[in-house]
Amino acid sequence: MRDASGAETLLLDPDTLPSEGAHYAIDWYAPAPDGRRIAVGVSQGGSEDSELRVYDLAEGKWLAERIDRAGLNEQLGWLPDGSGFFYNRLPPADANGYRERYNKSAVYLHKLGQPLERDAAVFGYGLRADMPLDIADIPNVRVAPGSRYAVLDLMHGDAVEHSYYIAPLDRIDGPATPWRRIVAPADQVAAAWQHGETLYLLSHRGAPRGKLLALDLARPEIGRARSVLPAGQAVLRDAAVARDALYVRANLGGVDQLLRLPHGGQPIRGKPARLALPVAGTLRMLSTDPERAGALVKLEGWVESPRIYAVAPRSGKLADTGLQAPSPVDFSAIEARRVMVRSHDGVEVPLSLVYPKALKRDGSNPTLLMGYGAYGITMEARFDAGRLAWLERGGVSAICHVRGGGEYGEDWHRAGYIQTKANTAKDFIACAEYLVKEGYTSPARLAGQGRSAGGITIGGAITARPELFTAANSGVGVSDMLRMEFTPNGPPNIAEFGTVTREADFRAMLSNSPYHRIKDGVAYPAVIVTTGANDPRVDAWMPAKLTARLQAASSSKRPVILRVDYDGGHGMGSTKSQQVAETADVWSFFLWRMGVEGFQPRD
Repeated sequence: MRDASGAETLLLDPDTLPSEGAHYAIDWYAPAPDGRRIAVGVSQGGSEDSELRVYDLAEGKWLAERIDRAGLNEQLGWLPDGSGFFYNRLPPADANGYRERYNKSAVYLHKLGQPLERDAAVFGYGLRADMPLDIADIPNVRVAPGSRYAVLDLMHGDAVEHSYYIAPLDRIDGPATPWRRIVAPADQVAAAWQHGETLYLLSHRGAPRGKLLALDLARPEIGRARSVLPAGQAVLRDAAVARDALYVRANLGGVDQLLRLPHGGQPIRGKPARLALPVAGTLRMLSTDPERAGALVKLEGWVESPRIYAVAPRSGKLADTGLQAPSPVDFSAIEARRVMVRSHDGVEVPLSLVYPKALKRDGSNPTLLMGYGAYGITMEARFDAGRLAWLERGGVSAICHVRGGGEYGEDWHRAGYIQTKANTAKDFIACAEYLVKEGYTSPARLAGQGRSAGGITIGGAITARPELFTAANSGVGVSDMLRMEFTPNGPPNIAEFGTVTREADFRAMLSNSPYHRIKDGVAYPAVIVTTGANDPRVDAWMPAKLTARLQAASSSKRPVILRVDYDGGHGMGSTKSQQVAETADVWSFFLWRMGVEGFQPRD
């Protein structure tokens, strides 16, 4: 914790927690509104299976609270006076010892010092017959200062569209709480932010790049919501509530914008104030206090290290706070650019390139092409000091913004989604072909990489065009789409990938599933598959299954290996040393297969 004078206090070092072989990690944390206490979620071995703990800053000690099965809390719904909080909790193990990891959860209200057995569920799976929920629905409750209402955000698995409910804060009464649904999935609302008794809604209905609505919670019919920011060319990403305004993060052409919308009325001439940013890059943090004016933002770019700026509420000017020093790693010899690549169907796909300024386009450069393409998630410009280890060897780092992501809003997401999922890998292939055609690299010096849902991307690319890559990495990757929905994290992902119970979905999933695309006798590139034994999102058997199938099928005699971190999970909660070790192994594998001197086996 850093106070206003700049003095720092260490609150929790997870390495000091007693453990038996597996390291601890901080999954999430949430300070109380009055700043007196902070709730922290910690878990072991990258499992993300959080235990909720509470630290009293005034007393300098941990309270007695220990709440397990709390892995679905990114933020808590602290009560305004800090006396307790709403939290999400998964059900206990069943009679056979089976534990849910994402499904059948409920929201409870806890008062500090109260025995956990007295915590009452206020909303959740199987709680009320008149409010049936799917097993993948995830509820969370938030309370804004000065409001009479608690707002419940109900995620429908990994679907973009959420539902929202409200209830009077003074009528919270366990299962009998009078919740009222005010937003349904048909309203296509992806996010909401509460300011007193106004609820701001980010909706995609009739606006694939997003629009902002304001709803009065005293008269919460969605038809009464007024438009405060109509749809435009920029994609609306995020927002944060301050006392003076709603600060909005938007993105246009890969560059973030910061908009300021004063509370209580239409912006001037229908347009918000757009604030000038010192860096053309990504707003990696947008932080506000609903009881204070202004905002804090963290800005970074591909070659600009993160800095934290304070936004002056009156002038809108940004001032460097000095809270984060610039990286000592020198990127002055590196440049970044963004090009548009024509894909198989004529659609132009963004490709971000980071490379040495002195690079020669002679086809000899080691090149790493990465892609993701799911959930409407955007591959943003991010500064990575470790990337210099690749670039200083004359390498190129390339990011293909494939369909399935959110670079151009919900239309871009839906263009690589279930029955259009094939576009994701085809866009990746188009970017690879561009890199070769333009002389950045050649197939002998090109490696592809996809992590998590990006395993579908890289798996689809190397099975469609194995000759285009010398090596590939599927990192904690989804590779068996037909069995994914039967894993603990499967039901939430039906909203993104489809289900085998619908014929049209099944056929699309079969044609895009990396495991099922592998054919005997094909000369596949060298592949390093990585996984964590404790991965709660993509079960470790899936990468192992992909590895075994490639080893059995490939005729190229190129190596296919499986790297397992037995003290790791999906990557969240990995220590810095774990992250560095995995990157070193993967990049060394690539450079070996590219024939780069210094990475070849010794006699």
